[in-house]
Amino acid sequence: MTLFTDPFGGLVALQAELDKWLNSPRSGLFTGVSGAGVYPPLNVFRDKDELVVRAELPGVKPDAINVSVERRRLTIEGERTPERPRGAFHRRERVFGKFSRTVNLPEDLDVDKAAAQWKDGVLTLRIPPAAAAKPRQITVQAA
Repeated sequence: MTLFTDPFGGLVALQAELDKWLNSPRSGLFTGVSGAGVYPPLNVFRDKDELVVRAELPGVKPDAINVSVERRRLTIEGERTPERPRGAFHRRERVFGKFSRTVNLPEDLDVDKAAAQWKDGVLTLRIPPAAAAKPRQITVQAA
C-alpha cells in the first residue's frame, strides 16, 4: 500500500491533455460547436452584401429538405434514406436518418427575400440585407 501519492502527477497529465487538445486541428476549440461529426456541415459567409449558407447534403433529395426561419434561427432539416445493397455490408460509415441543423442569423437580413438553390448535393441559401440595413445617401439642404 502506498502512503504517498504524487501530487503533481495529475497536473502533468492534465497539462499533456490540454496541450494535445489545443494543438489538434480537430479539437473543436476553433470550429465552435460545429466541429467534426455535425451534419450537415455548413459554411456561412458574406458574399457582397448578402449572407450565404451552404450545406453539403450528398444523397439527400431536394424534396426531402425543409428550410425554415423563425426569428433569427435558420433550420435545415430532412432525412437521408439508406441505400439497400444487394449483399451484406463490409463497412458502413455513411449516416442515414433524420437530421436537423439550426444556426443563428444576423439581425440585418431580409429573410422574406431568401432564395434556395440545389446543385450537386449542395444546398445554397442566399439572404439579402434588410432595406433598413443598407447604407443610404442623405442629401444636405442649404438653409
